Amino acid sequence: MLSAVCVGETMAMLTPVNAVPLHLATELHFGIGGAESNVAMGLAAMGLDTHWVSRVGRDGFGTRILDELRDHYVGVSGVEVDPVRPTGLYVKVPAQDSAPDGGSSVLYYRQGSAASAMGRDTLSNPDVSSLLENAALIHLSGITAALSPECLSLLEAILSAPRNGRTISFDVNWRSALWAGQDRSVLQRLANLADVVLVGKDEAEHAFGTTDEAELRRMMPDPDVLVIKNEAISAIALTRSSADPGGTREEVPALSVAVVEPVGAGDSFAAGYLSGMLFGLGQKESLRRGHVAAACTLTVHGDRGPLPDAAELAAILDSSDDAWAAIHVEDGQFSKRSVTP
Repeated sequence: MLSAVCVGETMAMLTPVNAVPLHLATELHFGIGGAESNVAMGLAAMGLDTHWVSRVGRDGFGTRILDELRDHYVGVSGVEVDPVRPTGLYVKVPAQDSAPDGGSSVLYYRQGSAASAMGRDTLSNPDVSSLLENAALIHLSGITAALSPECLSLLEAILSAPRNGRTISFDVNWRSALWAGQDRSVLQRLANLADVVLVGKDEAEHAFGTTDEAELRRMMPDPDVLVIKNEAISAIALTRSSADPGGTREEVPALSVAVVEPVGAGDSFAAGYLSGMLFGLGQKESLRRGHVAAACTLTVHGDRGPLPDAAELAAILDSSDDAWAAIHVEDGQFSKRSVTP
């Protein structure tokens, strides 16, 4: 079975029950949240032997994170438990009708967290080094680079190491709060060291100062594939190879979706796309897998939505362009809608 390893921080997540204002909340829902662990759970759901590498505190938050990942068939042998530093925490503050333009917001309590202490020493852990050496895919993100100088050094070490048949993917995952006062040009340098780069078009403006495809490719010429996620419109794969140094462009429109909550959709897209790539599918098929996985997550509350069964998934992925355009996803169900010629 192909093996994938995702590296990054996962935090405990607290959310006021019934979306009441935080200062009036008497109950908080306890969940977990982390881009890389979301991708790990998505990859595991798609049949890959998947592992998560990180650090958590020796506390109830850390225990909950480890338990949930195990429950989703993600290996945690590469996770270190820190006896001193705490597990990171964030609080989701719901939007209020009295201030609809404010939207929801997030309060982070991650400075000095156990995961922020990841560094090059992490690679000396025999469990971690073994997982990375045997992985077909190593998945990283720009979030980790912003956590601490040590975390940045860890990503640099992984991205600079000989591939030996492995593929390294890098999801930019722009978080403005993390990069305040920091040199964001680091993201371009790290992304250009990866084999596969994923970035949302909206993120590209903040991280790289442009949303222009040609300019983004010029800024990151070395990755084999640059995937640009254009929200609810489409996803674009810009590829290059020794046989075709000029590269190719594949664009697949997004599915029609009755959105319940957008949280986690980007991570689900990454898991879908990367799993297709690992299974040897072409760019069009891999982008479709990404859209399907994202659609499943968009139609549920929470960071992940269940995938269609294998037969239905195969039928969706093999559909004609017209049939693909006619698909509508609601409540996790894929159905056909009429399309006006």
